Amino acid sequence: MRFIDLFAGLGGFHVALQKLGHECVFASELDKNLQELYERNFGMRPYGDIRLVPIDSIPRHDILCAGSPCQPFSKAGNQQGFDCPKWGDLFDHVLRILKFHKPEYVILENVPNLERHNNGTTWALLKRNLEEAGYDVRTKHLSPHQYGIPQIRERVFIVGSRSGLKGFQWPEEIEATHLSIRTVLDEYPQDAKVISHQVRKCLEVWQAFINKFPEKEELPSFPIWSMEFGATYPFENETPYALSPQKLTSYRGSHGIPLNSCSAVTQMDLLPSYARTTEEKFPHWKVQFIQQNREFYERHKQWIIPWISHILEFPPSLQKLEWNCKGEHRNIWDYVIQIRASGVRIKRPTTAPSLIAMTTTQVPIIGWEQRYMTPRECSRLQSLNELAHLPKAPTRAFKALGNAVNAYVVQLIAASLICSPFDNHSVIITSELPPFYINDHPGYVNV
Repeated sequence: MRFIDLFAGLGGFHVALQKLGHECVFASELDKNLQELYERNFGMRPYGDIRLVPIDSIPRHDILCAGSPCQPFSKAGNQQGFDCPKWGDLFDHVLRILKFHKPEYVILENVPNLERHNNGTTWALLKRNLEEAGYDVRTKHLSPHQYGIPQIRERVFIVGSRSGLKGFQWPEEIEATHLSIRTVLDEYPQDAKVISHQVRKCLEVWQAFINKFPEKEELPSFPIWSMEFGATYPFENETPYALSPQKLTSYRGSHGIPLNSCSAVTQMDLLPSYARTTEEKFPHWKVQFIQQNREFYERHKQWIIPWISHILEFPPSLQKLEWNCKGEHRNIWDYVIQIRASGVRIKRPTTAPSLIAMTTTQVPIIGWEQRYMTPRECSRLQSLNELAHLPKAPTRAFKALGNAVNAYVVQLIAASLICSPFDNHSVIITSELPPFYINDHPGYVNV
């Protein structure tokens, strides 16, 4: 069948459907660098802004694929939805193409929050528009780790068919009891970026913290916010913002710094960044985390107090720790590490953190090699390892991979959705290994 690839990016939909024998007849992608890359990988150059493409110039097609920009619906963004001035109207143009060309199938991908956005009214409107355009529609939240790929990255997939979805089934999950990120890693790759001196030193400070922690007690499952160690500013019934500067002078701020040691103008600067909000009350989750950290400090301050001075030299994002390895041995360097604005995350080496449109400093760190994952390794997490060309600049490569759709998950969905013209039954793919390289041997797919 013939398909079109809208908001194409690196071409995850193209890789998936081409493997099933379908032909791409049109693609669109706004980013000129990705247009050039798409042409090098697939031999066709995508058009630019889909909003400027005459609808009758788009070739006839049987399948429409689209992974439109997720920023308007992501919890990490402003959640402006359809009101987003930059991206909010893109679904309208997808609907415009569906109504004009009437392809038999549609496959869409977006962030999970799309269905929850604006209390569900955003998805209700989109679903109604798809149904009015003639499509029977279903949705499901899926993640690559459910199909043998060592990455937890939940996305909502939307499928539609003009002739109904009576025989359609979502791909069956496989047992992923032995997932390991090592299956996508090269050993000490030459192009890997090693962690900076600052990051290494910070992780050593957190390792010292873990070494001092009582062996018979579990490390906290809540995020450890070191700035709460010694802090006394109000948080349960009111925020620092709700008090006058004069009243605040009787409290202590981040890491126990007295708030009477500065002028009223700089007083807020001595509070943790998350406590500088202009709201009258903190949300429940923030109150809970602050309370947990202060109680934790009171129980352990005998050994925490001499440790605090070592964490002060680092920026706030490095002063917080999330230990996601409950019950495991306590050596940071044996795990996968990711540094986010929310803190330093330590994860088991079973799966990689969700790839996002990240900066190079947010790329997962392979602790036992003290280096960041490479773009090629991350491409395997998105089932795009066979692409001959990735962006040369690491920053662009990681951004594009973070925005990409997972090709293998799409392949499984499309194989079940798109009926054979010969027997009118869905094609079922069973897989013993996902399509990335494991110990230098390619995975394989049985059709």
